[in-house]
Order: sequence, then structure tokens, then C-alpha cells
Amino acid sequence: MELVLTEEDAAQWVYRGEGAVNLVLSYTGSSPSFIGKVMRIRKVPRNGSKGVKSSNLALNEHECLVWKDVVELISSSDEEIANQQYLQHVIQPLLGSKFIDAGVHVSVSREFLESVEKNVISQRPAWRVDAAGVDTHCDFGLLMSDHSLFAHGSQGSGPCISVEIKPKCGFLPLSRFISEETAIKKRITRYEMHQALKLHQGEISHLSAYNPLDLFSGSKERIHKAVKDLFTTPQNNFRVFFNGSLILGGLGGAADDTNLCIAKAFEDELKSVIQADSGLCTENFFTLIVETLKKSGVLDQLLKVQKLDTTDIEGAIHAYYDITSQKCLVCRDLNEEEAKRYASLHSASLDERLRIVKDYLIAATAKDCSLMICFRPRKEEDSGSVYNNVYLESTKQAFDFKVYFIDLDLKHLNKMEGYYKLDKKIVSCYKQMIKMDEGMK
Repeated sequence: MELVLTEEDAAQWVYRGEGAVNLVLSYTGSSPSFIGKVMRIRKVPRNGSKGVKSSNLALNEHECLVWKDVVELISSSDEEIANQQYLQHVIQPLLGSKFIDAGVHVSVSREFLESVEKNVISQRPAWRVDAAGVDTHCDFGLLMSDHSLFAHGSQGSGPCISVEIKPKCGFLPLSRFISEETAIKKRITRYEMHQALKLHQGEISHLSAYNPLDLFSGSKERIHKAVKDLFTTPQNNFRVFFNGSLILGGLGGAADDTNLCIAKAFEDELKSVIQADSGLCTENFFTLIVETLKKSGVLDQLLKVQKLDTTDIEGAIHAYYDITSQKCLVCRDLNEEEAKRYASLHSASLDERLRIVKDYLIAATAKDCSLMICFRPRKEEDSGSVYNNVYLESTKQAFDFKVYFIDLDLKHLNKMEGYYKLDKKIVSCYKQMIKMDEGMK
């Protein structure tokens, strides 16, 4: 008999966080089937159609053309199923199965979802609540391991600490399709420019010093700097969990900057895991992250997938308009000389245009995902552990670690115009900020 989560089960699932599309719940009960698990449940916009579908397929006609080689994906009947197929058949072969957990579906009742929504609403950021609610018409959730824990971590296997990092885009684009107007993208990271827009819109209170190029540099010193900058200004890009419970960072939105009080409390939390002198646990934690990132090679793998985007959105948007049989709204606003830059895209074969768009969408997933790294001190009797390990020289401790990608969601074709407009907006806002700064000197 199929297991279905009901209203009575809802109290055992607590709010862990959320993104634009899904709410993440963590299990706190005693059922062996769910211990050490989290569940993603789908959200629906407040002004949306409450989950009512106009088609029995998750992808539209043009998306089916883009993904025509992935039969399992184009035949998906639901958005969450499509995401799972995308993860298994597109992303997993590129990033490696050892870093991917595709999860399994579990049935849920409408009453379960309605009860969950009531239970978690007070913990969700207000702007998230205003934007979307739980999709109570969806009859399943996606169950996966809680990668902030080791297997059965809640059942006394010793303390563990995990960090969730959103690396963002780790390279500067060099595409010949980038216009003179936006050429600054070749010198300044997307992350730095987007910070200016977020500050302007009131989404953040301070600019972050984090530079993704440092994280992806391969230099231990620069990676250490990147981790420290993320710790100082976590926003929604850096979270730390102790035995599965959040101890640094925000749940569903940007976190406060790490002041002295927060830093002291965090240092104290680390003492049961890292055997360093007082005041040095945090620095040793940074070192642990750096060593693990280097040893795992996970960032090199991620960067390869990000670099599938060879045309930038300024090139891919032209292929998008052709694939969807629309008049190119970008070329419409260009003079004849400017339009020549993009002529090769419009004259390319259909297969080439499909490849450009597909690679752009896959790279967009890789630029927006998160890394979850989990550590636990290795005991002497754990010599046969199945996990990789890293040695922290300063404390003479060995740690088991595991690394997984999360939030590897399918990016939809109909979002590409939005990506293009946001790109222009980000660059424009950054250039305005630079002008203002120069005017004040």
C-alpha cells in the first residue's frame, strides 16, 4: 500500500528554507522512512492559477524541441517530475553522479499541504509569503537525504557541521556577442554588479566583498578569502548547520551581516567539532572548507558546466527568438551596423541554435545552484568509513566529508526574455552607481 502523508504528519515537518519555486521541509519525527530526510514541496504564485494546468505536459512545444534528445524529460507530466528527469538525464552526467541526489517522490494529501502552509508561514520571510504559497493541488513532494547530516545523523553518530554555499558564476564572459554598451561584463563579475541592483532595490543593506572568481581560482589563499567574505556577508549565499539545525545565515531570505555577537556565538558552536584554541575555531572551519573544495574537485566540475554558455544571454536571446518563431525584438531596436554582430546567429542551422539555447539553460542551472558540504570528526575506529576525509593539520583532526549539489532546477525557455532584461538592468544600475561614486569624489 502506497504511503501518503496526511494532516497528522504535518507537525513532524518543519521549515528549512525556500527558493523561488520550492519550499524545503526537514523531518523531525521518528519514522525510519524519513529520518535524515528533507522534502521539497512546490510553491505557486499568489497571482497564479493555483496549480491548474492547461496541458498534460510540463514542457511547452518549443521546450520539447530544445530537449528533444531527452525523451524522459519531454514526456514529463509535471514540473517536479520534469526537474527530476532533468537532474538525472541532463545534469548528473555533466556534474557526476557522486555529487547528485535526484530524490524520490512521496505522495502527500491536500490536507497535509494546507497544514504545512499554516505551520510554516510565521517562519517564512514576508516577501516570500506575499509572492507565493504552497501549491495544495500538487499531490507529491520530492524526498531526498538531508545533506546537512550524515546518514542517520540525528541518531547519535556524533556531531556534524555543514555549510551551504551559492558559488554563483565563476568566470567573466568573453562572448563576441556582448555589446559595447554592456562590455563592462567582461571586466566585472555578474555577482558584483547584481549587488548594486539589490542594494538599490533595498534587498540588501550592504554590498558583499565576495568575488566568485576567488572561489573558483584554484588558489587556497583566494578560496579562503572568498569563504571569509561569504561568512562576513552571508545574504542568501552562505548558511551553516550544526547537526541539521541552522546556526548561521538566513532561512528563506538574506541574512544579517555577521557582527561580533553573531561571530562569537558561531565560534562557540564550533567548539564541539573543531578542537582549536579559543577564538580559532572559525578560522579552522574556513580552512576545512578550503581543503575540501580543493580535494573534491567539485568547483572545477561546476565551472566546466557553467562555461557551456559561450554566447552569453546577449547571443542566446537571438537563437531563442528564432526557435520560438518570433520576430527578434533585440535586432528590431538596433541599427543596420549593430545588427551585423548577430547575423551569424540568425543564419545558423536549427540544430546550432538549439544547441546554443540548451547550453545556455544548462549553464544557467549551474550558475544558480548551491553546494552542500558536510563534515564530522573521524574517530579512530572509523578507518573503514565509506566517506572521503580531509586532515586539519592545525588541530591534528581528520574529518569525514561529503559534497552534494542542490537546487539544480530546470530553467525554462520562456524565462529567457526576462534573463535578457535583467542582464541589461544589472549592468545599467552598476554603471549608474559608478557614475555616482565618481561624482562624489
